[in-house]
Amino acid sequence: MQAETELEVVASAYVKMWNDRDYAAIPRLVSESFVMYDPAASAAEIPGPKGEVHGRDGLRQFMELLTTSFSDFEITVLEMLTGEDVAMYEVQLTMTHDGPLGALPPTGRQVQLRGVSILRIDAGIITEHRFHTNMTEATEQLGLTFPQILGQLPKLVVGKARRAL
Repeated sequence: MQAETELEVVASAYVKMWNDRDYAAIPRLVSESFVMYDPAASAAEIPGPKGEVHGRDGLRQFMELLTTSFSDFEITVLEMLTGEDVAMYEVQLTMTHDGPLGALPPTGRQVQLRGVSILRIDAGIITEHRFHTNMTEATEQLGLTFPQILGQLPKLVVGKARRAL
């Protein structure tokens, strides 16, 4: 059995930070210039262009958004590979949409997604995180594709009206 490499230790600590909602670990694990590329990142909710999260504060905001919208959000690492300054791991994400997500009220639906994360690590600090998944699968599981969305329209209209007041 091989001992964990430094990159595996850092990547595992990063996943644990997400699962434990350990916001205090952010400065220890990611650089000030950290950039995360994730198709779920919304420009309306998080500073930076759509699909990107910038800096430690941006990461905290993104984590809070996801874990408020999906209070049982959990990452399970299925396999991890490391190289010179890169840790790559396949994940299973499990979560229930039980909180508001932008303009979308909770659907109560469970989501299970597989994805791949690629971390760039320099001197034990994560500088970049790229997350790849099938977002169509996520919208299907949330019931947000046509014709499924038709059943969600009353909730969406009521949610929008409440926010307008």
